[in-house]
Amino acid sequence: MTTPRTTLWPLESHSRAKHLVLRSYLNGWFPILGSWNGRILFIDGFAGPGKYAGGEDGSPLIALKALREHKAKGLIKGEVVFVFIESDPERAEHLRGLIDSLRPSLPASCRIDVVHGRFDETMTDVLDSLDARANRLAPAFVMIDPFGVSGTPMSVLWRIFRNSKAEIYASFMYEAINRFKATPEFEEHLTALFGCDTWRDGIDIGDPTTRKNFFYGLYEQQLRGAGARYVVHFDLYEKNRLVYAIFFATKHSKGADLIKQAIWKIAPFGDFAFHGTHATQLTLGLETADYEPLKQALRGAFGGKGWVRIEKVAEFVFRQDGLPHGPAEEGCAGANGNGRRDRHRRNDATEETDVSGRYQASLQVA
Repeated sequence: MTTPRTTLWPLESHSRAKHLVLRSYLNGWFPILGSWNGRILFIDGFAGPGKYAGGEDGSPLIALKALREHKAKGLIKGEVVFVFIESDPERAEHLRGLIDSLRPSLPASCRIDVVHGRFDETMTDVLDSLDARANRLAPAFVMIDPFGVSGTPMSVLWRIFRNSKAEIYASFMYEAINRFKATPEFEEHLTALFGCDTWRDGIDIGDPTTRKNFFYGLYEQQLRGAGARYVVHFDLYEKNRLVYAIFFATKHSKGADLIKQAIWKIAPFGDFAFHGTHATQLTLGLETADYEPLKQALRGAFGGKGWVRIEKVAEFVFRQDGLPHGPAEEGCAGANGNGRRDRHRRNDATEETDVSGRYQASLQVA
């Protein structure tokens, strides 16, 4: 994915899919969080200019309009704070102009800040300030959508997840990772991205699918290590070329359920992949429903264990991302810095198997 050099640039089809999922998710997120919290945050770490060259809305305007046009916005009692971070001064100024024209139509509880700066530096300053006052980040949806792999260190994501109600919607730029993984000047960025240097173990993996599974699994493992209990990802293609993936991470099953509903509205057959074209219409490339990956995952987790409570199965499915992609073998050292490599904790919800006498809400996987 080439970094644009102009203030505005054309909207690509894979970005359209990402925005459709974002809008659908926010339609559920705003009333759920806004009804129970005095303040909620929407943070866009790579906000851009607010619109594309063709006049389409970018993520900042999509988020603001999702709040303005929500049928249940009257239920949102708390303050809704939007923080848009943009490193390019011309794009930041363009975004400010668009927001100024939109302000009169927004709810009175809405507060908007456009910050000219880098995501990693800005978030570090904010988190340092909160730590100094012994405060924590308000419930937050943090969107991280860079053009490459720099400026999105796992160390910042770890700090964001200290808040029990933080969620991350991050672009994982796999095409760039795969292309430049063996380039020396890329090493520092990849170590920061993953929060460790275990990514080096994937450099010499020859099989493309195995290599992709390794990097995806490692990134998911690090998000879980940061505190995310549920991690969901979907892939974004340009025709048949994988451009990048979106990883959504949260501590709550409601968030995982909500993001899957948002994805399924666009990809209803369980293939969490969007195949874009240069045409104006988004082509999903989904002709038939394929439930075999789900069947295999359920057999692997519960096969031979007899009757299992349906809540256990639901919990397991929540923890999956729809397509098994395997752990990164041994993973990185934990946050305690002891150097010990921790196993992937993907199936820890399935350890309890003794459910005798509780058949009223259970099933059996052969």
